[in-house]
Amino acid sequence: MFVTTPLDDATGYAYLELLGVDVRRGGVDAAALAALQRAHVERVPYETVDIVRGRPPGIEPISCVRRVLAGRGGYCYHLNGAFATLLEWLGVDVTRHLAGVQGSDIAEPPGANGNHLGLTVRTPSGEEWLVDAGLGTGPARPLRLEAGVHEEDGFRYELRPSPLAPGGWRFEHDPLGGWIRFDVAAAPASTADFLEMHSLLSTTRFASVVTAQRRRGPRLEILRGCVYIEIEHERVTAIDLEDAEDWWELLIGRFGLAYADLDAAERASLWQHVRSTHDAWTANGRE
Repeated sequence: MFVTTPLDDATGYAYLELLGVDVRRGGVDAAALAALQRAHVERVPYETVDIVRGRPPGIEPISCVRRVLAGRGGYCYHLNGAFATLLEWLGVDVTRHLAGVQGSDIAEPPGANGNHLGLTVRTPSGEEWLVDAGLGTGPARPLRLEAGVHEEDGFRYELRPSPLAPGGWRFEHDPLGGWIRFDVAAAPASTADFLEMHSLLSTTRFASVVTAQRRRGPRLEILRGCVYIEIEHERVTAIDLEDAEDWWELLIGRFGLAYADLDAAERASLWQHVRSTHDAWTANGRE
């Protein structure tokens, strides 16, 4: 059986310090929840470096928190897993759910198949929220769980009942966000429910292209392979990174990810993979 260990106080306070949010345990209202999510998506990037290196990190909640505090990120299981653990320590009523993201390269929505860890929160006022710090280009603030359109920093999102997950919800992404939508199941889930999918995704779909992405105020910052993109108020700028030093400076310096400990051979190997994958993509018409 998969057992979740509660967060200890020292680690919890260190996590809040990293986020730069002053919030009292047991006192997380809607405003505090919004501040926590905003800080998380800006300060803890979505990234797949270790997955592409062939060293996918586990998704046990405490190890996800420790990874975040060590200066690295992850994908949804790590980021939402760590965030949910922090919220639980803060006394927040948070629930994990099976969810399923439809990427731009997938013809049909997969339903709540567990390729994404979804979170909902109930604040002391009784309001329910969709909370997510694990999408990279997703919303920066919680969304009230009710059907409607949400405008945020020039991006447009929509929530409505899911046609594939009875009693659940569907999130429709802004077209500039890089993926299409996700469905969230109504029933609670545990970390153990995601282990099999994590094993699959971290050795297949996410194991070839290095990705790092985050919110930065109203801007999306996205590194995918050798291409760095900024999106802000429908203005999109993109550059190809041709030099290994520039690429590492972006990853470590701009995104603030703690990969400076990799030795020269490891850096060279990863850059060679990133560059060769990019060149093959370019040769195929960048499709």
